[in-house]
Amino acid sequence: MVALAVPGLSALKRLCSVALFVSQLYVFSGRAGSLMTTEHSKQQFVSTKGVTSPSTSTPYTRATDSHTHTSHTTDADRGRRKTGIRILIHFPETTEIPSYVSKCPSNGLCSKLPPDCMTCKTNFSCVYGKPATFDCKIKPQIHCVDQRNNEVENFTINMTCQFCWQLEPADYVCTNSTSCMTVSCPRQRYNATCTVHDHIHCLGNRVFPKMLYCNWTGGYKWSTALALSITLGGFGADRFYLGQWREGLGKLFSFGGLGIWTLIDVLLIGVGYVGPADGSLYI
Repeated sequence: MVALAVPGLSALKRLCSVALFVSQLYVFSGRAGSLMTTEHSKQQFVSTKGVTSPSTSTPYTRATDSHTHTSHTTDADRGRRKTGIRILIHFPETTEIPSYVSKCPSNGLCSKLPPDCMTCKTNFSCVYGKPATFDCKIKPQIHCVDQRNNEVENFTINMTCQFCWQLEPADYVCTNSTSCMTVSCPRQRYNATCTVHDHIHCLGNRVFPKMLYCNWTGGYKWSTALALSITLGGFGADRFYLGQWREGLGKLFSFGGLGIWTLIDVLLIGVGYVGPADGSLYI
């Protein structure tokens, strides 16, 4: 029994020594890892704090406050210096001049200014077609005077109570179309964009659409076409002049349709039924 117990005790002693060695190795590896982590963080801190300014050779860090300050050293915290850096970017103030300023004469009568130079309140009591008074105010950067030569901002104007699209045709100008036929039955219309003249006051939008009759000319004269039809109509000169070259060739090779076509064209051009090929009006 004693002979069997001695080898068992020696094996148990070896097993305990192996376990102790493994536990010490595990503790040592944990301490080494923590030391390595601490050294790595210290190196990062030193690399962040060790950047020096090229002009003063003083360590600086990126400041998060909005003011540049340097704390004075005292006996308690000597060597602890915090330097903040503030970068100020000054943008020059630009004052843009509104586009309407060029249309508004300075130091003139307020009531004579163009409508683009003022803003007026709507007079809901005005009667259509009757004169009415409106309270107005000049726009910024505009200077004007009243009847007594005093500079004012608020004033009144008198105008007829009507919308801009109800004005007379002489009070606005519209775009012209060169693609519609003026000589047609019924007469054709086109969509035009009209703009009120600067010196005219009215209600609503000063730029508005309107349906207008085709009314444009290509430079053809009615008197010239009629004269050619009477004198040289047998050779198709009137049709060639109006740009209708196919009809002109037909009259030329048929000798004016043996005179019948010539007489018909004289009648049609005389009453204005036959016009230029581009659809324009006679001058």
